[in-house]
Amino acid sequence: MLRFFKSTLPAQLLVLLVLVLALRLPLLWLGLPVSAAELRLLLLGEGVGAGAWPYRDLYDSTAPLAAAAAGALELAWNRPVLLYRAGALAILLIQALRLNNVLNRADVHPERGYLAALTYLVVGSLSTQLDELSPLLIGHTFIIFALSALLPTSREGYDNRRLFRAGFLIGLAALCYLPLGLFVALGLFAVLIFAANSFRSALLLVCGFLSPYALVATVFLYVGALPSFMQLHLKRGLNFSVASVDGLPPAVALPLLVGPAVLLLLALVRTGSTALGLVFQAKFRQLMLVWLLVALAVLAVGRGLAPGSLVLLLPPLTYFGLFLWQKLPGRAGWAPELLFLVVLGSVWALRYRELVPGLQGLLRLPAESRFAPQPAPAYSRLGAAGPVLVLGPDRRPYLSHPAARPYLDWPLAEEDFGHLNEYAAVVRIAASFDGQLPAYVIDQRGLMPSLRYLLPGVFGRYEAVANQPGVYQRR
Repeated sequence: MLRFFKSTLPAQLLVLLVLVLALRLPLLWLGLPVSAAELRLLLLGEGVGAGAWPYRDLYDSTAPLAAAAAGALELAWNRPVLLYRAGALAILLIQALRLNNVLNRADVHPERGYLAALTYLVVGSLSTQLDELSPLLIGHTFIIFALSALLPTSREGYDNRRLFRAGFLIGLAALCYLPLGLFVALGLFAVLIFAANSFRSALLLVCGFLSPYALVATVFLYVGALPSFMQLHLKRGLNFSVASVDGLPPAVALPLLVGPAVLLLLALVRTGSTALGLVFQAKFRQLMLVWLLVALAVLAVGRGLAPGSLVLLLPPLTYFGLFLWQKLPGRAGWAPELLFLVVLGSVWALRYRELVPGLQGLLRLPAESRFAPQPAPAYSRLGAAGPVLVLGPDRRPYLSHPAARPYLDWPLAEEDFGHLNEYAAVVRIAASFDGQLPAYVIDQRGLMPSLRYLLPGVFGRYEAVANQPGVYQRR
């Protein structure tokens, strides 16, 4: 199989696409429940699509470019879960083929072909989190595109605009998922080993990185959301608990990274024993080692639990995997083929473990779908008359009802609702619901008696729904 993909003919690309679709589409066809990360984007998309501004009209720490993407998809279709799944698949394909093209054009490996894209897409099918749209997956696309803009700095008289573009793309990635801004360190290392004028080139890269933030900050300044943008995105974006709030439990998320990590370690060992002929190839290997270190740093920020974390390991694994799939000298030339078949079989087993009786127990690894929010039968009888405000961490009511603005995220809402003994918090709550009252309030924390007493003009309009404890309907 590996020998077949060591070619750049269109037939190899077609077979690659068929193989990946055959690996991924059956599970998507059977249906994946909406994950916590997707539900957050859906709620944001509903608000942004209706004209609300993140951080001003919607209290959530999701990065602005990811929120804008969710709003754009919402304009195309109401609650576009199908578009999310198609978009995630398209993004992964674009990343794999773009990285494959860059590696082939740069001649970083003696052999050309689609082995890089094959590795990227097969290992990327391991976790169903990469079947779901997430800010990290969206932002990682800009990191892949920034790589080609960093490589021409190896030539004398390089075009400085490419360095600015590389920084700009990394800035766009950070506007999707802030920890991706750490990839500026990768750009600075590329400048150090490639550029003729390192200081000037580094300034161009940094200016390119800051430019998207300057543009976005200016927009939020004019709409009156700049302080909230700094508080919710910049200050909270690197918070460990925020980065992984929608991810899987550690007992599921971390074991899913063990297999790619072991494969990456084998690839590193194989790469270390391979001599490189060109100076540029040696420098590129150093660049990918730094890429791996930066990816591990981004993983550490999210504690390995951020939705889509596996995608961070795919580019270094793809590059170093090219050496792992090389034919071994002597009679062991079949070993790489056998290893790849083992990898392909392992990916299939882990991906479809929920459908094979007893496999989850044997692997001691429950399926990711078990941790997705499930519809709450207790709220199924609520009408669809309007948005719902949930006072608590259980977001299941939002699966079937739109969220009331501006409180979309309970940890942020709790900063107000958890301090009802403070005058400033009560004033902020009253101002937030000025003229936009939700149809229902689902009180999971027993706050409605205090809210009725403190804000009778807002919450005094609600009455308890019969036979549904904690549910209040606007009169």
